[in-house]
Amino acid sequence: MSTRSDRPRNRADRQRSNKAFLLQPAAVRTVQPSSPADSQERHPFEVPKTAVREQPGNLTLSSLSELPVQSTHPKSAQPSAGHTAERPARQKLSSLLRSSDQEGAKKREASGEWKTAISKYVNLYNKAETDQHFAALDDYIDDKDHCSRLRYRLERLRERDLYRGVLPARGETKADLIRVNESPTEVSVLVKLHIKRQMEQSGLFYLEERTEFERLWLNFTGEAWRIFRVEPVIAERRPRFGMSEYTGAVEEEVLDQTREASVFRSTPFLNLDQYPQLKQRVKGIPYRREMAAAYADRWWNEGNPAYEEFEVNCTNYISQCLFAGHAPMNYTGKRESGWWYKGRNGGKEWWSYSWAVSNALTNYLSGKRSSGLHATVVQSVEELQLGDVITYDWNGDNRYQHSTIITAFDAAGMPLVNANTVPSRHRFWDYRDSYAWTEQTRYRFFHIADHF
Repeated sequence: MSTRSDRPRNRADRQRSNKAFLLQPAAVRTVQPSSPADSQERHPFEVPKTAVREQPGNLTLSSLSELPVQSTHPKSAQPSAGHTAERPARQKLSSLLRSSDQEGAKKREASGEWKTAISKYVNLYNKAETDQHFAALDDYIDDKDHCSRLRYRLERLRERDLYRGVLPARGETKADLIRVNESPTEVSVLVKLHIKRQMEQSGLFYLEERTEFERLWLNFTGEAWRIFRVEPVIAERRPRFGMSEYTGAVEEEVLDQTREASVFRSTPFLNLDQYPQLKQRVKGIPYRREMAAAYADRWWNEGNPAYEEFEVNCTNYISQCLFAGHAPMNYTGKRESGWWYKGRNGGKEWWSYSWAVSNALTNYLSGKRSSGLHATVVQSVEELQLGDVITYDWNGDNRYQHSTIITAFDAAGMPLVNANTVPSRHRFWDYRDSYAWTEQTRYRFFHIADHF
């Protein structure tokens, strides 16, 4: 299921037609009799089928309406005695048909049409995201705690974008049902939301994407399905569900020999202290920033099979991007030192904490060294370049929980970042649109060295 939404524009040069992006309801085609004779030949008790409108992003239910049964005989014509005798039987049959239609519609609504409520939620969520206003969902969700949480997020998002001079021009949200638990009167669903927003700034456009997960609880009130609880999965902070629940994948504890060999071949280990003969050959390796950014754009929403995929995958993803930009590994064989990855062998993990843990990577990049992967801590985000790294401390307690890499810049020259765990592409760097963000959030800006 998917939905799109467009915002009105104020400038005269924005009045171009957006037919390709606007949702137009399908036309309802009615059948007209070709002639009066055709109308006379129609069965006097024929119930016409109801035209069904297909709404984009919704699961449409088709049913017969309670239409009055009308005769096509002229008013002046007198019914025959045989016709008068048949009328009660036909009226009884018509009543039974209408009763059957009503019962069938109720059964469909009670048994499976909770999906319609999900579809409507996705449409309203997309409108709220594009308008940056909660009003669209205000009367549709019974969970007041989530209403307050979402309202606060959209308010700070709107305030930030107004300050940046950015207008969400279009929005599209697609939803996949990942896991469903249902009973006759209650359903819980893990929903994967893929959100796209086209942003306009100073006449220029860029596309921002992210993938989020939410768990919805619905109950049947006797008339309709209602969403009574919403729990977003705040994976950047504290994942509530494992990666296997998101993807349905089962992690193998023991890799086969083919898999193990491919992982080892794809990840060379460079420790210049242990291999002094290589120092002259690899001295002054340039950091290929464009290659790091290209890798980030390639793998932002899926895992590279050459590497393990972690439940909290953000720093593993950033390390892969740095390595793709030719940052050399410092293989010490000790998890608490160096920056390296070897894979998994016989169920045993072989990588350094700095490769996979945001706080450890922050400490590693903050260290003083002149060779291998190293960086300079800068005070302003304006000093960062393509392929540089930002880490995030949500609670202000000097424990960094999230990592991103710069892959583009907006019209004002401010960084746009990619990330994983919550897959994001060209997202504005401050993450004020995340449920993980708090007023205590701190950032650390790393300018990766131009040469290693």
